[in-house]
Amino acid sequence: MRLHSLHLQAFGPFAGTHTVDFDTLTRDGLFLLHGDTGAGKSTLFAAICVALYGEPPTDRKLQLRSDHAPPGLLTEVTLDVTLAGKRLRIRRVPAQQKPKVRGEGTTQQPAETHLSQWSPGPTGHGEWEPLSRSHREAADEIKALLGMSRQQFCQVVLLPQNEFTRFLRAGASDRKDLLGKLFHTHRFGSIENWLAARKNALAAQRDEARTSVVHLTERIQQEAGEELEPHQGAPSASDPAGLTGPALAWATALHAKAVTHERDAATAAGLAEEELTAFRDGEHAVRELAARQEAHRLAGERLKALDEQAERQADLARQRQEALQGQKVAPLLEAAANAAGRHAGAQEAELRARAALGPEHATLDAAGLTRAGQRLRADIGALHALLPDEAALQQHQTDLRKLDDERQELVQDLSDAQAWLEQAPLQRTQLRARIEAARTAEEAGRGHTLALNLLDARVDAAERRDAYVARIGEAGPDLAKAQHATGRAAREHIDIRRRRTDGMAAELALNLIDGEPCAVCGSPVHPDPAAPHPDQPTAADEKDAETRHTQAQHTERELRDGLQQLQQQAAAARGEAGGDTALADLVAERTALRDRLAAALEAASDSGPATEELVALERRHARTDEARTAAATRLAAADAAYEALAQQMEELDRRITGARADEPTLALRIARLTRTADHLTTAAEHCGATVRTAAEQEESAGAADRAARAAGFDSLDAAARARRSDDELRTLQEEIDRWRDQRAVATARLEEPGIAAAAGLPPADPEEAAGRLDAATARHTAAAARAAHAAARARALADLLARLTAQVECLEPAERVHRTVDHLHGLINGTSPGNRLRMQLEAYVLAARLEEVVAAANTRLTRMSDHRYTLVHSDVRASHGARSGLGLKITDSWTGRERDTDTLSGGESFFASLSLALGLADVVTAESGGQALDTLFIDEGFGTLDEDTLLKVLDVLDDLRAHDRTVGVISHVPELRRRVTHRLHVRKTTTGSTVALLTGAEQ
Repeated sequence: MRLHSLHLQAFGPFAGTHTVDFDTLTRDGLFLLHGDTGAGKSTLFAAICVALYGEPPTDRKLQLRSDHAPPGLLTEVTLDVTLAGKRLRIRRVPAQQKPKVRGEGTTQQPAETHLSQWSPGPTGHGEWEPLSRSHREAADEIKALLGMSRQQFCQVVLLPQNEFTRFLRAGASDRKDLLGKLFHTHRFGSIENWLAARKNALAAQRDEARTSVVHLTERIQQEAGEELEPHQGAPSASDPAGLTGPALAWATALHAKAVTHERDAATAAGLAEEELTAFRDGEHAVRELAARQEAHRLAGERLKALDEQAERQADLARQRQEALQGQKVAPLLEAAANAAGRHAGAQEAELRARAALGPEHATLDAAGLTRAGQRLRADIGALHALLPDEAALQQHQTDLRKLDDERQELVQDLSDAQAWLEQAPLQRTQLRARIEAARTAEEAGRGHTLALNLLDARVDAAERRDAYVARIGEAGPDLAKAQHATGRAAREHIDIRRRRTDGMAAELALNLIDGEPCAVCGSPVHPDPAAPHPDQPTAADEKDAETRHTQAQHTERELRDGLQQLQQQAAAARGEAGGDTALADLVAERTALRDRLAAALEAASDSGPATEELVALERRHARTDEARTAAATRLAAADAAYEALAQQMEELDRRITGARADEPTLALRIARLTRTADHLTTAAEHCGATVRTAAEQEESAGAADRAARAAGFDSLDAAARARRSDDELRTLQEEIDRWRDQRAVATARLEEPGIAAAAGLPPADPEEAAGRLDAATARHTAAAARAAHAAARARALADLLARLTAQVECLEPAERVHRTVDHLHGLINGTSPGNRLRMQLEAYVLAARLEEVVAAANTRLTRMSDHRYTLVHSDVRASHGARSGLGLKITDSWTGRERDTDTLSGGESFFASLSLALGLADVVTAESGGQALDTLFIDEGFGTLDEDTLLKVLDVLDDLRAHDRTVGVISHVPELRRRVTHRLHVRKTTTGSTVALLTGAEQ
């Protein structure tokens, strides 16, 4: 930093306008500010701080507005300075009250900042180019060039009263901030910040991976169920170390248990199926035995009932026999005729009956026909016994069709669920891609919104800029007219004043009275009074001309101020608009940006629907997976039931098909056999009748008497009473034949081998066998369900184990990388146990710079302290966990011990701080990346030194001239005025302070 000039106006104790020429004042490298107490010496240094930072030094509450200044003179300070190779002019106008342009009273003058840069021209002549009128932009530019904040500037460059030793006694944190700014070591802080951000990002990735692992372990516990005891050794989120290898071992062990349970459940299901088959066969055998035993019981009861009718049948036979004998006793002729007729009718009936018989029965006699009919009756009874089996077969067919329909539906459900689960990952990937695209669009939308806000401000500023430019174009001619009118009024005013002055003698002569003294010469005699000219102006004429001139000046000043304000507003608007970019271009750019923002917002709006669809997809996935498992279980049970029912149907169909022969149903078969049996019975009866009528005919024809006696009647009455009609005889015969047939059928049924053998066995219990079969069926169903559940659980655990393995493979490198970055960050940040001094990386770098500063400072401190004191850089670890590396100690050669800098006296602290400030300036100037601190201001402190120490300090300051360094000193010490040749004398008066540049030593 190199000062060139400082311009003050109505600032502090300085009422008027004052300029300090620093180029002349600093020619020898050392200059002195001296004067009376309260004259404003420190105010000059404060004005430099106000120009650079817009505020006075941090230790002073300075009133910037001068109480001595006239109301119309604004308070302002202008500094011409070179910073980092750039020559700048900084003009600051603080906020203050100023007189109103019109009317009485004051108005608020807002704070102003004008920053300009000197631009040399090609011919050697240059000009000041405006850079900014924004407080923020000017502050950022100056701070970037100077490299220090206001507080740091007051610690290193501008050393005010009572603050001179602040850097010497500053803490490590304050010292780090200042040195970091001076040496631009923020890049090391950026490394630390980057590592912190990287550590946080890696921690987020690691935590996300841990969350995924914990989620999968919870899923594994849910899938495992309480049967596998998954809680034993289960990983926990509170124990991150168990989320990698131990988690895999735990999940692998659970999967092994599940596989073992699956094998055991499959074995149990197989045994249950074998048991079910055995119980099914046993139940079928019991049912058949029960049917045979029931048939034997029914046949026995029937035979017993028929045997109980034996006496009645014998009586019926007797009655029939007597009736036959009675017919023989009938008149022989009638009997013979009737016998012949009956014989003929019997033959005809026999022929008709035999016509209905089959070929195998056509030639049988009555006995053969009777036996054939009995055999058919026995077959019909056996067929009747099979009717329940035929009904059961039909019911089984219906049940089998229902089971087949159910199996097809389950197969379709299983296929649909499997197909949906196979395409679900693609939908999940698409939905996650939509969510990620929406998040990206949301981030872009925030950037577009920020850019659009800035662009809206630029468009508004461009509109104001163009409006101000138009108004400036309109105000220019008005100002030219006002200037012309002011010049004309000034010329008229001057002309009238001149002519009135020229005729002033005549004007005075008009007031002369004879005998009264002249106001000019005092003579009472007026021999030759001057006569007025014809166009002699009066005082009123001059007053009117002055008024017109004043009004014209006022009008011109208003127009000029308005034009200047418009120009300032246009410049400010141009700066806010980013230059002279056309309004149409900015509007077009804003329209395009709004379109991009709308597109981004539209894309970002898909985040909610896509997230909802993803949640719905996950829920449907779980439901579909459960439905698939349930369908598979139900299908297995339906297949087993279908196979069992089909086997039963096959057995029934084989038995019933043989019994039906060529008939479609047993009922039709029974009906046909019944008709055939009836035809045989009828034919047997007619065949017997034929034989009988033939005998009667022969008997009647041979000898009626012999027939009567042969009939065995005692008398004709007995024969008459015994007579029966043919219908009665036929009825008796049918009843007798029916009893005989039924008894033969019952006897044949009892003599069947299977039924006879079944009767000798213990009674069968179908209900008990059915109960055992139902229990076996239930056990088989439960075992099959357990086997299906165990298989599904083993598959689910295998899938989760694979996913957990993939997540652990992601988590393990994330853990390693995070541990590495965390350890490196802790080491650099000074929080790692490996960093014993708790020194940050930036502090470590700055510690090396501080060692250089201390070395440079000691070259002067040893001279100032007569080789007693030297500064020592300390990197001893601070107490209470504070940062280390930037400590300062003082070594006293008289005692050989180090002590804190706070133990120095006032004078010792002064020259130690001065040495440190000079050393800091040397190192910063020599540092390639630092700012050149070639100017130092010291406000007081020399009064604390004794005469010998003061001379040593001044000798050190004199040496700075050889190094193109500048030191400004404020002091009342007379010895300084004798030693320093360039001085600025500040004087105070009742109307305000003044400054005067002095050269040459004071004698």
